[in-house]
Amino acid sequence: MQTINLEAEGLRSMNAVLQAQAKDTNQTSWEIENPKGSHAIAVGLDAPIDVTVKGSTGYYCAGMNKQATIHIKGSAGPGVAENMMSGTVIVDGDASQYAGATGRGGLLVIKGNASSRCGISMKGIDIVVHGNIGHMSAFMAQSGNLVVCGDAGDALGDSIYEARLFVRGSVKSLGADCVEKEMRPEHIQILRDLLDKAGCDAKPEEFRRYGSARQLYTFKIDNAGSY
Repeated sequence: MQTINLEAEGLRSMNAVLQAQAKDTNQTSWEIENPKGSHAIAVGLDAPIDVTVKGSTGYYCAGMNKQATIHIKGSAGPGVAENMMSGTVIVDGDASQYAGATGRGGLLVIKGNASSRCGISMKGIDIVVHGNIGHMSAFMAQSGNLVVCGDAGDALGDSIYEARLFVRGSVKSLGADCVEKEMRPEHIQILRDLLDKAGCDAKPEEFRRYGSARQLYTFKIDNAGSY
């Protein structure tokens, strides 16, 4: 395992080393010590490496991740795994606002709670939150899956497109054009696979599914008050 002391090496140097790893590297395991809530840790990675961050992080940790597995042994600030393309990001603690925003692929696992706007404008990413999520989560979510093992706040799925939302607990309110939908066998299987990958022992049959009513795709004068 390669170890980087962030306090000694500095953020720019650390990210440069990790971003330089090739797809065929034999240095596949990395550990970052003394993160101390720094911003933009392990961003823009594009190699099948494992990175463990030993502590909590600031803004945009693991942003634009591609291929790498990044494990945060603490909590994460706003924008964790923002615009992720592939790979896996695991947060042992809580995540702040807009976790997984605009993510296009890969898996984000939050073992604690997520704040507001979790999965905003998600475009193919899978997000599994073991705890609760805040208001306006999955706003304008286009594709992918958001799994919430706890409760969801106000305006879940506001202006949603074709993303699938699975919530085990209560939903404070649904956003514009978001409705509860039938839980069919194919959705149970999707959910079971995601729960297994995220290390969650919840039963898929305990969840409800939400998605788009498909009334806001194009402008209709009768729906003007919902825009």
